[in-house]
Amino acid sequence: MPINNPKLTVVGAGPGDVELFTLKGIRALESADVVLYDALVNPELLEYATNAELIFVGKRKGCYAYQQEQINDLIIARAKSHGHVVRLKGGDPFIFGRGAEEMQVAAAAGLEVAVVPGISSSLAVPAYQNIPLTKRGSSESFWVITGTTKAHKISNDIKLAAQSSATVVILMGMSKLAEITALFRESGKKDTPVAIIQDGTTSKERIGVGTVDTIETVVQELKLTNPSIIVIGEVVKHREQLLNLQLEIAQNA
Repeated sequence: MPINNPKLTVVGAGPGDVELFTLKGIRALESADVVLYDALVNPELLEYATNAELIFVGKRKGCYAYQQEQINDLIIARAKSHGHVVRLKGGDPFIFGRGAEEMQVAAAAGLEVAVVPGISSSLAVPAYQNIPLTKRGSSESFWVITGTTKAHKISNDIKLAAQSSATVVILMGMSKLAEITALFRESGKKDTPVAIIQDGTTSKERIGVGTVDTIETVVQELKLTNPSIIVIGEVVKHREQLLNLQLEIAQNA
């Protein structure tokens, strides 16, 4: 029996901590007939989709459950056969999440489309480690850049960002770390602080802190891997400054 109003809602699942999920996202899951979810989505969120078919469409370690074209086809087919499809994506679906592409394909197929923004890991993960992306006297702006482009090469924007005084946040950049640090060295930034945060905002969260010159060694020593976020800039020092301040107060108490 054909569905009268097939619909796609693209929902941002946030960075990992289930408490950072939005109320609007919960309502979307509660009304879903089908949920297509990615690998970085906290599985606890699926408990809100009490009446939905759950389909994993993410990738793990380069292994794709579905190719993007297959996901697009699945969205359209399930919406027309079931009704409301929720596409649940880690972070914010409009920040390197391909949410805009999926909505465009769905709209072209006659589906009603909507988006529920999520808290981006590019903002929340540094914040959970007390690293502000902007701070008076340290950073007046920030860049959020993908480390690896569609062609699997390093983004040209990283070279431009390295020449600025801005905080630089790089997603999906661990495989390009040596190239990234080389670009910052070329810009005279070898002593610039760097933090790499793995599994941010989750119980598995780990962090390594160093400089452009030392961070590769830190990563090797701590065995940091994906999913990780790279933060480069003077604001990284805020974390240690805050820790030292808290320690000083505790010692004098």
